[in-house]
Amino acid sequence: MSTTAAQMTEQSIPSNAHSLIGLNPEACTSCMICVRECPVWCIDLSSHTQEVTEEGARRPKVVHVLDEFTIDFGACMYCGICVDVCPFDALAWSGDIDQSAHAAGGLVHGIDQLVKWFPASGS
Repeated sequence: MSTTAAQMTEQSIPSNAHSLIGLNPEACTSCMICVRECPVWCIDLSSHTQEVTEEGARRPKVVHVLDEFTIDFGACMYCGICVDVCPFDALAWSGDIDQSAHAAGGLVHGIDQLVKWFPASGS
């Protein structure tokens, strides 16, 4: 009886294993907590401020709008601190573990890819 590589991979990866990290940009307030708490500084975030006027408010509110968000999975330790410290649940573990690249630059992913990895259930 022969075991295929796919079967071995499925059996050897625990269900609670840390995998890729997904981003929900609508939930991200650009607070920078994930960037500051990352022990290897693999997260890069840039934003701009915008005034938002709400009906009935005495003055406009200033909010940060997310422009760029990247994670360098080549440097990432998969410790999960960024996921744990995000007060808005904008970061979450994905179930996807298939991450490979031919060059180190291929392990740096931005908003477009991170959104695809954010779990539909948000957890």
